[in-house]
Parts: sequence; structure tokens; C-alpha cells
Amino acid sequence: MGMFKEFKDFAIKGNVVDLAVGVVIGAAFGKIVTSLVDNIIMPVVGILLQGHNIAAASFRVGNAELKYGAFCQSILDFIIIAFVIFLAVKGINSMRKKEADVPAAPAAPTTEEKLLTEIRDLLKK
Repeated sequence: MGMFKEFKDFAIKGNVVDLAVGVVIGAAFGKIVTSLVDNIIMPVVGILLQGHNIAAASFRVGNAELKYGAFCQSILDFIIIAFVIFLAVKGINSMRKKEADVPAAPAAPTTEEKLLTEIRDLLKK
């Protein structure tokens, strides 16, 4: 029973839940970027290269086919994903910095400070 409770405590911690959400969103985001590269960017690159499909580029060595075009497309996927994540993190960091730059409201005076203020005001009179 102790191991089950320990696992439950581990699984419910905020960091584990945040990580799980990040993995799911990352997988979905990866599909979107792959679609962007496959369906929009690579056809444009193909047009610029006079109709050649980079993803289908390969050459044969004996019975083996080396698909270097698919590898190039995977590298392009990675670069796009990394760039978009960089922009997202940069935006989040700038928002956090703006929040940190806003000065906090002055703290309310403590009871001791209020009493000392009253004493000072009475002494002035």
C-alpha cells in the first residue's frame, strides 16, 4: 500500500502534470509543423528548384536506397520547431520581465508604525 501512495504523490505533483501537458501539446505542435513543412514550405522550395521534390531526393547504392531528401526535410522541421519555440519562450520571458518591472504597491503600515505615527502626531501638538 505504501508504494501506491508514493506513486500517487509523485503522479499528482504539479511538475509531472505540467510535463505531461507539455508532451501532449508538443506532439500536436510537431504534427502542425510537419504539415506546414510538407504541404507549404517544401512545395515552395520545389518550385524554386524547378519542380524537384527535395523530400523524394535519394540515391541508390547497390540494393540500399539513401533518402537524404527526407533527412533534409526532418532537419528543416527541427529548425522551424526550434525557432517557433524560441519565439514563444522569448515572448513569455518579455511578459514576465514587464510584470517584474511594475513596482509593487507600498505595504500597509504595521500596527507598530501606526502607533508610532500617532505618538509623533501627539508630540507635535
